[in-house]
Amino acid sequence: MMLSTRPFDVLLVEDDPGDELMTREAFEEHNLPSTLHVARDGQQALDFLFRRGEHVNAPRPDLVLLDLNLPIYNGRQILTKIRADADLADIPVVILSTSSTEDDVTTSYRLFANAYVTKPVELDDFTEAIRQIDEFFARLVRLPRRT
Repeated sequence: MMLSTRPFDVLLVEDDPGDELMTREAFEEHNLPSTLHVARDGQQALDFLFRRGEHVNAPRPDLVLLDLNLPIYNGRQILTKIRADADLADIPVVILSTSSTEDDVTTSYRLFANAYVTKPVELDDFTEAIRQIDEFFARLVRLPRRT
């Protein structure tokens, strides 16, 4: 198996400080080489993605970890805007949510999410889920070249 070694930028869109901290700890615990960027609401996420305001020099993320329930714009609205933009549409988006309702799962896939992961409750399970997501997207699959 050939694994990518290029720098990999992950945008975490998460308004819960505890979930942000657990994600950061997962990256540190597993020595994930990806760079984690955080947007704490829907507006920050869109500003980062579209490189506006204080995010004018933001890197184009290779992966978006997207919570559904966010202030200002929710995850569904953000996913819709990503998929509607020619420059962003090919970025993999993984929904990372506490919700396990069938409606949320179905809607996310209909909006072209690449994966839906219900956040594990236990810290060890959560960090393992983050490791597996990063391993898959950062090192295993072939993604389009960055522009």
